[in-house]
Amino acid sequence: MRKVLIANRGEIALRVVHACADAGLASVAVYADPDAAAPHALLADEAYNLPGSSATETYLDIARLLEVARRSGADAVHPGYGFLSENAGFAQAVLDAGLTWIGPPPEAIRVLGDKVEARELARRVGAPLVAGSDGPVPSAIEARRFAETHGVPVVIKAAFGGGGRGMRVVHHLDDVEDAFASAQRESRAAFGRDECYVERFLDRPRHVEAQVLADTHGNVVVMGTRDCSLQRRHQKLVEEAPAPFLTAEQRRRVHDSARAICAEVGYVGAGTVEFLLGAGGDLTFLEVNTRLQVEHPVTEATTGIDLVRAQLAVADGQEVPVRADPEPSGHAIELRINAEDVGRGFLPSTGTITAFVAPSGPGVRLDTGVRQGSVVSPHFDSLLAKVVVHGRDRQEALRRARRAAAEMEIAGVATVLPFHRAVLRDPDFTAPDHLGVYTTWIEQEFRERVAADPDFHDSSPAGRRRVVLDVDGRRVVLGLPADLLAGLASGGADGAGSHDGAAAAPADAAVLTAPMGGTVVRWLVEPGEQVARGDAVVLLEAMKTETRLVAHRDGVVEPRVAAGEHVDTGAALAVIEG
Repeated sequence: MRKVLIANRGEIALRVVHACADAGLASVAVYADPDAAAPHALLADEAYNLPGSSATETYLDIARLLEVARRSGADAVHPGYGFLSENAGFAQAVLDAGLTWIGPPPEAIRVLGDKVEARELARRVGAPLVAGSDGPVPSAIEARRFAETHGVPVVIKAAFGGGGRGMRVVHHLDDVEDAFASAQRESRAAFGRDECYVERFLDRPRHVEAQVLADTHGNVVVMGTRDCSLQRRHQKLVEEAPAPFLTAEQRRRVHDSARAICAEVGYVGAGTVEFLLGAGGDLTFLEVNTRLQVEHPVTEATTGIDLVRAQLAVADGQEVPVRADPEPSGHAIELRINAEDVGRGFLPSTGTITAFVAPSGPGVRLDTGVRQGSVVSPHFDSLLAKVVVHGRDRQEALRRARRAAAEMEIAGVATVLPFHRAVLRDPDFTAPDHLGVYTTWIEQEFRERVAADPDFHDSSPAGRRRVVLDVDGRRVVLGLPADLLAGLASGGADGAGSHDGAAAAPADAAVLTAPMGGTVVRWLVEPGEQVARGDAVVLLEAMKTETRLVAHRDGVVEPRVAAGEHVDTGAALAVIEG
């Protein structure tokens, strides 16, 4: 292997660029038009444009990617995560082109990517399982029948999905049909297929997973466990290694089941076997992610092994760097820094990053694909950066995480940093003797704290900036809206950031506006229909996530945009006349 094409973008593409440099390999980046100035494109040894803005016409276009590999002389392809990383067809196309695929065999991707077939494989090797449907459910009626038989809550999951896409947890029978249809739509948009299956959902479950590394010589090593229970919309926000507060028996079952599943399918490379751990101690297999995980750095921090370098070595025919499951050294925590507005239900946020201050100090690592001046596009994932801290034990890691979150500053787009600062002091997460969070903790418990905390509610699209003042000789830090500060700096009497002092025209109270840029998926009401405040009226997709927007007032709805149209932040979606 001499030159690696990186079929991805953002921080994972830059992570692979770094690993290639360390391994003495040349790197080839690809970039969509909005990513022309992205760090991964600038820092790779070579970079090639994929004309277009959407994922479909760029990072998901197999023919274009293989053409870049041919033009650049790359002899291997690393898919990163997301996009085509778990696409068996892409893996096979890479191999058919005579290139090295840095990932598991296509057949392993196919088997484990079919969630129903993966469940059967897990059953065959004795992994723990909860009740689930026998294959994809043909209709919403059948999904409801399963829920009636086994009880709620149930989870509807895309049979060929991953990363929380096409996944819906349902707590009430009457919501099953709508959740099934929504899961199908999101799965079709993300993976090109809409088959879904249903299974029982454990009460207040933790998300526990095992990092596996396997080679072509028959070695299958479990590199350790992680806990990824802090999630919103089934997508992770905080991860840590090793998974804390597991019993020795639970840890053994996770290790043994993960190893058996991967060995059974002839797995090669890095992969993650995921489980749910119920409040009562019940453990069940969830799925296998046949790729590198976003949270892989916490395993690197606690094992001292570069997993991306190991991927490159294994793909080149070498053995895994260790033969036995390593004992973790210390504790690591990762904070995913997403462009999302916590105070508005983690809605995606787009725009230009006007300030980017990185944390530093002992035990702190930052993986990022953006910098000051980068544009956050609605076409791609909301992940901006990952802050990874390592300490001698969990409590030291928590202290370092608090320090890093306090130091970090991003302006221009809303981010989840206020969430991280809050949760790192929440006793449900930080208690020294137990973990009180679970996969729906944010929706069920933390949401109420957000509603009561003014620090989460800044309506300014430019976000908040910190200002240092001396009050009676003592240093005081205030957080203020950035546009207010801009207005004061420019001498605007109204403090609204207007350079000519003119007041902005008041917004039309009848207009329902888009809280972020995105694509209108479909209207949930008919034109002229009467709605009440809080009724769901339209689905908006941004950053690969569907968001259900509700009416802000009582009245009759008159849509202003059609399904399929792209809208910018603040665009008028509908008029609701009272």
